[in-house]
Amino acid sequence: MRLRISFLLSLFLGFLLLSSCATEQKESATLLIYGGPIYTVDTTQTMVEAVATKNDTILFAGTLAEAEAYKTEETEIIDLQGKTMTPGLIEGHGHFMGLGYNELNLDLINTTSYQEIVDMVAEAVKNTEPGEWILGRGWHQSKWDALPEDAVNGFQTHYKLSQVSPDNPVYLSHASGHAGFANAKAMEIAGLQVLAKDGIDKLEVEGGEVMRDKLGQPTGIFNERAQNLIWKHVPENTPEKDRKAFELAVAACHRHGITGFHDAGIGKETIALYEQMKAENKLNVRLYTMLTGWDPELIEEWYKKGPMVDPDNLLTIRSIKLNCDGALGSRGAWLLESYTDRPGHFGHETLPMEVVKETALNGLRNGFQVCSHAIGDRANREILDRYEAAFTELLDMTKDHRFRIEHAQHLHPDDIPRFAALGVIPAMQAVHLSSDRPWAIDRLGEKRIKEGAYMWQDLLKSGIPIVNGTDVPVEPLNPIASFYGSVSRKTLKGLPEGGYEPEQKMTREQALRSYTLDAAYGAFEENIKGSITVGKLADFTIYNQDLMSVAEDKLLDTEIEMTIFNGQIVYRKNE
Repeated sequence: MRLRISFLLSLFLGFLLLSSCATEQKESATLLIYGGPIYTVDTTQTMVEAVATKNDTILFAGTLAEAEAYKTEETEIIDLQGKTMTPGLIEGHGHFMGLGYNELNLDLINTTSYQEIVDMVAEAVKNTEPGEWILGRGWHQSKWDALPEDAVNGFQTHYKLSQVSPDNPVYLSHASGHAGFANAKAMEIAGLQVLAKDGIDKLEVEGGEVMRDKLGQPTGIFNERAQNLIWKHVPENTPEKDRKAFELAVAACHRHGITGFHDAGIGKETIALYEQMKAENKLNVRLYTMLTGWDPELIEEWYKKGPMVDPDNLLTIRSIKLNCDGALGSRGAWLLESYTDRPGHFGHETLPMEVVKETALNGLRNGFQVCSHAIGDRANREILDRYEAAFTELLDMTKDHRFRIEHAQHLHPDDIPRFAALGVIPAMQAVHLSSDRPWAIDRLGEKRIKEGAYMWQDLLKSGIPIVNGTDVPVEPLNPIASFYGSVSRKTLKGLPEGGYEPEQKMTREQALRSYTLDAAYGAFEENIKGSITVGKLADFTIYNQDLMSVAEDKLLDTEIEMTIFNGQIVYRKNE
């Protein structure tokens, strides 16, 4: 009897052992990564020796010895050889198609003078048929070495540009996207090159401004909503050009270690393009998209359909983007007090605040996050007021709303604690400080700069996370530059010593979170990405050096060595 029991027990244990081995065999890794610092952004284990993935999912994160158990002959091995890995980076606020088109059109982001722009357009004219539009983006007059002598309100005039492009309409968007620069031919096509003779002033635009010279003639600068006077005459992009721009944008993301992208404002045509690209297996970046608030019919259509949360985690539509003021560079940001360098001018309310309140209410009713662009302190206050009113009115629908303010660049001190109190997430682009802070003090003055501009640490200490990014194509899609700005508060030339308002610097841990887990939180996706945690998506960024410990003056030397998306290598440096 004992022998029989012993025999049966042996059989049972053998069965368990075989089952265990079979289970372990099923959990074999398709990818094993080790050999360098791996920062997980997971509080339970902030660093690990190795990561194993199975297809598109993280299977294991821990010691190398334990990870070896998941290795088989089919497992691909990546030895970091001392390089550093983090979760895949997430661009928390950008314009995906703008990124692609910036690589197709004139890229003016590095120009340092008006003459450079004129020279680039003159060169483009040589390769362009008469009558064909020449488009570009990226100029910023406050970053030039000097302004032209005939500047009006701190902006260049069109005359030199028009001389080199008499037969081609030209429209060049400001880096911020909140202003544009047209030549005489473009204004002629729009019917704006001379003062109206019928008593109707075509240059008066609500929520915008057409800048004029002392004779009342347009200078070529179109601010905020006045840009539509020109844009409505620009031919629409072709499907072929849209596809090319999309492919260039995906490739740019991979080169910069970006595996997720919050696309800040898209319309019907772009949605259709993204859906087509997904159907063709070309959507190799996780897009979290915001419906443009400029199209009320589109918003109403989606209220009826409800949010689209993609089970494939590639294309999600569950938020609405409202553009409520302009930018500091074009003096379009809406301020409580007038601009220091343009007394009597307060910027522009580019969207009626009653629309913000109505959208906030409808967003809560229909399950949509609301993301409002606000740079000036008045715009931020007015939006917080409308959000708060909506939350009060629909108190039972406010659980986990995660409404956002995009940029939140200049705040009144009284409004800083309101973000955490209301649960409103600030999506801020740290690289804007590196680019704008040297001249932003001219717009706002020292007191307003020190008390309310780029207040990262005050917001974090209040208990609200920050979503980081670049606002590409306003700034280049370079997460390293934004990371550097976050922790140094210096220009990209390393000035000033100690950084601007250093008490507001992020720690490196905070900066990394703002590009990973906190960015995922801002899109309701912290349970599937943003940290190297078992069960999450296998998206990783690999760098040539340890950005968490390298000396600050060497941070900008950090390069992306490899990008892994969905468990597959999509970019290797030098390939």
